Amino acid sequence: MSKIARSGALCGAFLAVAAVSSGVAAKKPSFGDGSVLATIPAQAAYCAGEAGCNGGFPEGIVVVGNRVFVTGPATFGTVGKGPSVVTVLDRNNGDLLTEIPIVGENTAFEHALSGIAADGRGNVYVLSTQLGVIRIEHHGNQYTQEPYAPPLPDLPVCAPQSATPCSPTFIDLPPLSNEMIFDDDGNLYLTDSLQATIFRVPPEGGATDVWFQSPLLGGSLAAPLPFGANGIKISPDRDWVYVVDTFDPFDPSLGRVYRVPLVEAPDASEIELFHTFSGFVAPDSLVFGRSGTLYVSLAGSNQIAVIDEDGVETTRLSGPAGSPIPLDGPSMMAFDDSTKSLLVANHAIFGDPSHYAVLSIYVGEKGDVEPDPKFCH
Repeated sequence: MSKIARSGALCGAFLAVAAVSSGVAAKKPSFGDGSVLATIPAQAAYCAGEAGCNGGFPEGIVVVGNRVFVTGPATFGTVGKGPSVVTVLDRNNGDLLTEIPIVGENTAFEHALSGIAADGRGNVYVLSTQLGVIRIEHHGNQYTQEPYAPPLPDLPVCAPQSATPCSPTFIDLPPLSNEMIFDDDGNLYLTDSLQATIFRVPPEGGATDVWFQSPLLGGSLAAPLPFGANGIKISPDRDWVYVVDTFDPFDPSLGRVYRVPLVEAPDASEIELFHTFSGFVAPDSLVFGRSGTLYVSLAGSNQIAVIDEDGVETTRLSGPAGSPIPLDGPSMMAFDDSTKSLLVANHAIFGDPSHYAVLSIYVGEKGDVEPDPKFCH
């Protein structure tokens, strides 16, 4: 064999081996394949080992550039524990970049973080059950915090000739802020899981006013937690606000997704049913893919439902396949467009504390381009 032939054969063999080796690493994932982006320990890193250190129970998640922001702990029983915390992760590898303890909480009382949103300037907004909406701005290696909107008001139960605003629920329950989303005009919509209400904050912050109410969003006293209005998103066409009702007020085995026209003052009669879940699956949060597909986290069955534009469930994601940590009380979701994957906050409120984590699940599409508030330009 000539030197040229031998060298060609060796080169071909080398390329074949390289192709096999790289093929394993570069193998295209299948729909539903998953991995752990990062764990969210029961104690935050900045205070680990200290008495009363808070952590775990991640709920809110949003992607801003190459950073993933995760809120927590979203749970009860925080009296006497340290401040709530926002965990900041590297989107590419899940490395912990920093933790942001929330300033101003009275830790002698219940305190928690739930929802999270971002604006076009890269600012992050977190929803504190005690403080209201807090805006977090990134300045170099530092983050600053400032109030954006006050805590939700405690509304009396609606009754004949009662004063307004009031809560269209069966009994008087305190407010419980849960999730939020901006519209293109800069209005911020917030769900109240115990008062059957969606509140609205005007552009650039300020007063929190009632935007929409319905007894259908009231939750059930027969459920493990009487949560009604929960996850909230604006549709890709910007015509509707989609909202999850975790436990139907008349049948707690059911959970529903409703939609409300995105108008200045929708009437209670304009709410539309989009999808119904049965079997105590407890729908929690939702997010739209670029295709218009709706993904709904099911905290009760540890799954993610995939629903088409007509409201028909086409499949469910379980597992996820290949992940050492399973879905456990999945809560909020956000898209990692670079990998066409869903990032899922594993809340595990009734589950295994070792499952507190952010999971990455391949779905083969990017997320819908969410509203970009005009005040951000």
